[in-house]
Amino acid sequence: MDMEILYRDEWITLINKPSGLLVHRGEISPDRDSLVDRLAILFPAPPSPVHRLDRPASGVLICANDGETARKLGESFRGGDIHKTYHALVRGWVIESGEIGIPLQRYVRGKVPRGEERGEQEALTRYRPLERGEIPVGNNRYPTSRYTLIEAEPVTGRYHQLRRHLARIGHPILGDTAHGDLRHNGILRDFCGCERLMLHSRQIRFPHPAGGEEILVTAPYPPEFAAVLNRIFPSHS
Repeated sequence: MDMEILYRDEWITLINKPSGLLVHRGEISPDRDSLVDRLAILFPAPPSPVHRLDRPASGVLICANDGETARKLGESFRGGDIHKTYHALVRGWVIESGEIGIPLQRYVRGKVPRGEERGEQEALTRYRPLERGEIPVGNNRYPTSRYTLIEAEPVTGRYHQLRRHLARIGHPILGDTAHGDLRHNGILRDFCGCERLMLHSRQIRFPHPAGGEEILVTAPYPPEFAAVLNRIFPSHS
């Protein structure tokens, strides 16, 4: 798994994280490879990630090169000044753009908490369809299978927000083993030769923490992600 550097200056480093790579080591996986470990190998003073990206997802991730920059980026996140755009391949045909405002169960470090922290949080996702495709592979209901490549923006930042929201409206992301459709995950594996989560952090836009000019960075699709899109959408480029 290659880790591509998309942009770097004195204050920030933007990484194109590959699917399957943890951002941080966790209690459950203390011995696994992580993005933080790789940054420590690459740089004498390694930058630090300032937000999350699910292990099975890929795409652009912001890192701060120093503590003061991390603080400023944290303020930008809290102020809603950092805009993340994802591309996801979902089950079914999404015809129109829309918003999902379904509250989501609170998670703390990936677990449902107990006591006062337990409960739901407000969550908002915006989405729009980019491409629709149909393949000659039957599922449990229809003789063919339909899929849509969508663009999604999580306005809030809840745990697995895109994955849970899209599943709640009947369009789970392909390859999602936690919230998805196992039958369609099998079609992804057998028809496309791919088992990864089809979620990619495509673009990020934010004011530079040292000057305020807008930074806009786009992460290219990984080869396996692009191959699936080319298989399902023959006219995709």
